Amino acid sequence: MDHGAVWTCAADGKPSAGPEDLLRMVRGAARTAPGGRVDARIARCVMCGADEDEFEVAKGECFCVGCCIPLGVTDGDVHPVAHPWRLEPSEAPLPPASPGPGFKASDLPRCPAGHDVFHVAVALAFAADGAVRGVTVGLRCPEDGALCLYVDNARVVAAGAAA
Repeated sequence: MDHGAVWTCAADGKPSAGPEDLLRMVRGAARTAPGGRVDARIARCVMCGADEDEFEVAKGECFCVGCCIPLGVTDGDVHPVAHPWRLEPSEAPLPPASPGPGFKASDLPRCPAGHDVFHVAVALAFAADGAVRGVTVGLRCPEDGALCLYVDNARVVAAGAAA
């Protein structure tokens, strides 16, 4: 997936986008049915503790810079009460899930300035019954504040469910 066209950068002379802008972006992209709710948070590594909030991004997943443990976007570990899930494309395609045929270096996100470590925000769309129905993931370059939607309102289905 070419992320080059979807990055939002701060204009020269303006402050860089901050974490609150990243949260606003993922909240705004998440969609839920009537009676549902959206929960958006800045990601932190559960293994490294609250201090580690930078991630490298590859194969549709976000990996902690400190310990290389995946955040759990693709399988549901990103939320403590979620059941294992898998992502299905919605209106936007999903990032590539593995370096299989057709995978290329441009599939790895980099901000327009070429940085490849990000702050990550995750928005989960919950149905009225409390089940997770969708996930949105945004990236923010801590160096220059550039923002990008990495997973754009992907539908979440139970890991064992048929497509």
